Amino acid sequence: MNSLIKNKRKKYISRQEFFSIIDEITSNKTVRQMKLYTQHGNTSCYTHCLSVAYYSYFIAKKFGLDYRSTARAAMLHDLFLYDWHNEHSDPEFTSPHAFSHPKIALRNALQLFELNRIEQDIIKKHMWPVTISLPKYKETYIVTLMDKYSAIRETYIYFQSQLKRNKLYKYAYIFLGFLLFRIID
Repeated sequence: MNSLIKNKRKKYISRQEFFSIIDEITSNKTVRQMKLYTQHGNTSCYTHCLSVAYYSYFIAKKFGLDYRSTARAAMLHDLFLYDWHNEHSDPEFTSPHAFSHPKIALRNALQLFELNRIEQDIIKKHMWPVTISLPKYKETYIVTLMDKYSAIRETYIYFQSQLKRNKLYKYAYIFLGFLLFRIID
């Protein structure tokens, strides 16, 4: 029982540490604008980045890596501030979103924060292998994998909710049809 309490306490302290690491970023007005853009399904870009940062932080910490840089960069990895479902019109980048948004996110992040070389590598290469250049750091691989995991999870949850909603409508129509049949009969 004592070890269970210790584990819960450790997890609570880790959560506090995680949020203190990204506080400067999450309190920034520009970063908060990510809440206005949908990323996967109905998940906002901000929530997606928060999820990737949270998972990445714990993994990096578990492996004794630079968990501070990992959490910070993961929170900024999709700081592109446009609806990627529509065409973006950034004259500096003409390639499709999957190829260009890491560069746009890095440019935006550098305008707002001082980033070390690990943080820059994470943001710029988080779409590997789409963005061909290999990540230089283990932390970049972690964020890359957690980004893919979160994207798949968010999309799956969205489509599951759509299926449930559609099934609910289907059953509602059957029920209403049955009621109407009973009333008419």
